[in-house]
Amino acid sequence: MIILGLNAFHGDSSACLVRDGKLVAAAEEERFRRVKHWAGFPSQSIRYCLDEAGVTLADVDAIAVNQDGRANMLRRLAFVIQTRPSPKLILDRLKNRRERKSIADYLAEAFPGEPFKGDVVPIEHHLAHLSSAFHVSPFEEASVVSVDGFGDFGSAAWGLGKGRDIAIEGRVHFPHSLGIFYEAMTRYLGFPNYGDEYKVMGLAPYGEPSQLDKMREIVKLKPDGSFALDLSYFTHHKEGVTYQWTDGNPVMSDPFSPKLLDLLGPRRGKDEPLSKYHHDIARSVQAMYEEAFFNLLDTIQPRHGAKALTLAGGCAANSVANGKVRRRTPYQHVYVQSAAGDAGGAIGAAFAHWHGLGKPRSFVMDHAYWGPGASDAEIDALLAAREAEIRAAGCTIERVSDEAELCRRTAHAVAQGLVIGWYQGRMEWGPRALGNRSILGDPRRADMKDILNLKIKRRESFRPFAPSILDRATGDWFEEVDDVPFMMQVFQIREEQRAKIPAVCHVDGSGRLQTVHADTNPRYFRLIEAFEAETGVPMVLNTSFNENEPVVCRPEEALECFLRTRMDVLVLGDMMIERRG
Repeated sequence: MIILGLNAFHGDSSACLVRDGKLVAAAEEERFRRVKHWAGFPSQSIRYCLDEAGVTLADVDAIAVNQDGRANMLRRLAFVIQTRPSPKLILDRLKNRRERKSIADYLAEAFPGEPFKGDVVPIEHHLAHLSSAFHVSPFEEASVVSVDGFGDFGSAAWGLGKGRDIAIEGRVHFPHSLGIFYEAMTRYLGFPNYGDEYKVMGLAPYGEPSQLDKMREIVKLKPDGSFALDLSYFTHHKEGVTYQWTDGNPVMSDPFSPKLLDLLGPRRGKDEPLSKYHHDIARSVQAMYEEAFFNLLDTIQPRHGAKALTLAGGCAANSVANGKVRRRTPYQHVYVQSAAGDAGGAIGAAFAHWHGLGKPRSFVMDHAYWGPGASDAEIDALLAAREAEIRAAGCTIERVSDEAELCRRTAHAVAQGLVIGWYQGRMEWGPRALGNRSILGDPRRADMKDILNLKIKRRESFRPFAPSILDRATGDWFEEVDDVPFMMQVFQIREEQRAKIPAVCHVDGSGRLQTVHADTNPRYFRLIEAFEAETGVPMVLNTSFNENEPVVCRPEEALECFLRTRMDVLVLGDMMIERRG
């Protein structure tokens, strides 16, 4: 049975293909469209998934979509009756619903002459999130939690996963949302773009939680583990906030009211310098999120008695909170798949449908390499076509067919303080570069952050860079030991090791690590081993291969990024392109 899973009309539009209960391919539409967080119908991701699986649309038995307009209908009606939102908001929603084309219409436009004969199956948004984590996790039983902005009139759901079944025990409905709270505070702090919440998380360690009492006025915790917003600080329930788009970059309006400015003072301008007060607000926002997060976990863990936890939804990208779960709760293992947010809903929709048919579990997602790759022939053709341009830029081109030598030379370049573009195998699924579409640097160099920002990234100086570490060495360098293959948890670096790796040690002594395994990414593992052999340090600095754009997908984009920046070396498969002088 072939199932296409879609995240459509949300930010981070995406598609995946599941064949007989096993994932074959998955990709986000932004990587093909080259527009960050692209929203709409993921036609190019669908085409990639079909091609990767060697099938056509006619072979697909079902398309599962992580949205069900019928979900929580009674709640929606009750909200309209009780709150009487503006007539314009209601009319706009009805107009959008009438004007939106069906999935069948979009398929007919994108794939003319390729009939789809299967069923379109709507999957409630948070069930898709829960499935996206639990059904691909290694756990037979686990507490399951989904927290995000909104989807299908809900912002959170939790329960127990057992075997192929997920029993949802509690929910938080619109208009209350931790995602909306974090988003509102992100915008208040002067980060206006969709998906900028990670910047607040990175800024938080620079401050103190001096404004936490004010945050507690905004977010109220409940004894059952849920939470509620003081809606007087928000506007989304009256004026609406867009969470669905038919095409392009997702753009959202501010969800907070003037009362928030009365409480906290003027908002920060986009280009205004960050002050201590802004640092303290960021720290207080993160602390408030963690209070709500752990209030929920502390409620459900004793009820379940489970030792494992799976997390999904946009808020599950809060790697700082995720990394504290083992310290602050009885949970011993945490699983967050590589695309925890709305993109991951494509996988969740597909697996929720598969298991909803009574099919058994037979798949564990232990790596993120589900996107497009490039053959040696494609890379050779690209370099042959662009050879004159490459050499005119002062670069040499060399094939290094022996993998051990390729890894040794690359590791030596990293150890010399050079910046390396590393393009290998299939592209990662999710927002993190995990060793196939990565820029690599030396974690031992205190100036490596400045070097990367000067040469390539051009991003805020407070944002940390991440370490990719050999899985066998985690306990030697971090205070905790667990498998973190998707860079979705932050651990404290051992105090005695912090001075050795300043480039990946955040201001609070933490690092957002990726554990690298020989069986899931052998070439990346061998590269880090080679770096360890030369330096004694079993990790490299890893950041995404991009420059204010989506992570590179095709070798053409990798080469163009290399040529327009001041990167020193580009490794495309077995080919090394090096700048001279």
